[in-house]
Amino acid sequence: MKELANYKGSVRDNFDKIYILYYSRMHRFAKEYVILNEDAENIVQDVFVILWEKREVLEIKVSLISYLFSLVKNKCMDYLRHKLIEDKGQEELSAKLYSLELMDQTFSSEEEIEQIINSSIAKLPERCRKIFIKSHIEGKKYREIAEELNISVNTVENQISIALKKLRVLLKDYLPLLFFLSHIK
Repeated sequence: MKELANYKGSVRDNFDKIYILYYSRMHRFAKEYVILNEDAENIVQDVFVILWEKREVLEIKVSLISYLFSLVKNKCMDYLRHKLIEDKGQEELSAKLYSLELMDQTFSSEEEIEQIINSSIAKLPERCRKIFIKSHIEGKKYREIAEELNISVNTVENQISIALKKLRVLLKDYLPLLFFLSHIK
């Protein structure tokens, strides 16, 4: 499946693989902006309908992930603009729309994004980084980490909180992409 990440060309022969590989990522990304699960599902389904209807003739000139990301982003923006017209004065919706409008559309690959994320993790203080990696990358529970490092669960919680605050600052321009990616290597 990894070969699809930089896939360029007809989606005709790979539609099922593309759907399986990217549906959940696109859904998580859309849900971050439109909030309601049903609305996020509708947006992602609309994107796949577009892919299906154009599968015979569509030639993707950028990476597949960039193309899909752009489609979902644009559908989310359309949705938020429509909601703003319906519900005037919604500051949260306005902020989300603004965030999407500022987002760069030119990411060439998942590897590039993962490299940016990994670089940011590397900038965390040593203890903080070690605890964050054990929790968010290795998937260990706070209690396991506390026992392994001979520290309290409260210390683990505090260090995770510190790591997330620092990563939010370091990755402020990339946070929406974290919902698009399924994991950090």
